[in-house]
Amino acid sequence: MTKIKNSHLKELEDEGIYIMREVAAQFERPVLLFSGGKDSIVMVHLALKAFHPGKIPFPLMHVDTGHNFPETIQFRDKLVEKTGVELIVGSVQESIDKGRVKEETGPDASRNALQTTTLLDTLKEHQVDAALGGGRRDEEKARAKERFFSHRDSFGQWDPKNQRPELWNLYNGRKNMGESFRVFPISNWTEMDIWQYIAQEEIDIPSLYFAHEREVFNRRGVWLADTDFVNRMEEEELENKTVRFRTIGDATCTGAVLSTASNMEEIIQEVASARQTERGNRHDDKRSETAMEDRKRQGYF
Repeated sequence: MTKIKNSHLKELEDEGIYIMREVAAQFERPVLLFSGGKDSIVMVHLALKAFHPGKIPFPLMHVDTGHNFPETIQFRDKLVEKTGVELIVGSVQESIDKGRVKEETGPDASRNALQTTTLLDTLKEHQVDAALGGGRRDEEKARAKERFFSHRDSFGQWDPKNQRPELWNLYNGRKNMGESFRVFPISNWTEMDIWQYIAQEEIDIPSLYFAHEREVFNRRGVWLADTDFVNRMEEEELENKTVRFRTIGDATCTGAVLSTASNMEEIIQEVASARQTERGNRHDDKRSETAMEDRKRQGYF
């Protein structure tokens, strides 16, 4: 029996594929930023469709903090092997070793903010002129300001007041020497769209997204996994909980949610009734009210 596809998801898919093809046509050295999370996995799936039967014509680029969940790295390597796509890895540890950034200290220490320097250095090293990202406007208020084609200056920085109009599906990728773009093909998708699309297309995702037992502790309302990278304080007691992750990032700042959702149908039902956004459990976003926008201005994402 032929599977009937959701027409709304088909429109989003067509839009994403169109933008990816525009990037391939307008830029010389694009890359697809890959974190191992569900959004970047959907991006790879769209790219496979966009350029079928050929291979994806640009590499994946992963900024490795060194503090990733092991499941994320295992999934990344398996996907790269399966698709045959080139993988570029930027290492935050190398940036620290070279003195480009300084390791944070204290209980809230994280390498998440250090990614910006590593990302910009890696983009420069490979002369990237367009970096495709899995950002969505519904995720966070700073991302809601983005265009599909997000212009960056010669320092990789973002000026929300200096973005170009995008009328009639026309995207202007013209730039001066040294300038670049970040491109967000799934800007119009919501978290629910992502999950429904993953279910519809039967896309493999890391096991972290499904409910499992894990030792966690509560820090200011955020359940953090107990890993070698997190500086747990004495008063923060470990508890064995059934949790899953709605978003995946650096283990030091990615919070889990208490959940029993162990399959796609249950995840979709849970997302539909959630009162908190998926980034509500990102500890790094709680550092200040403008944490994300500040990082974007510096060249992050």
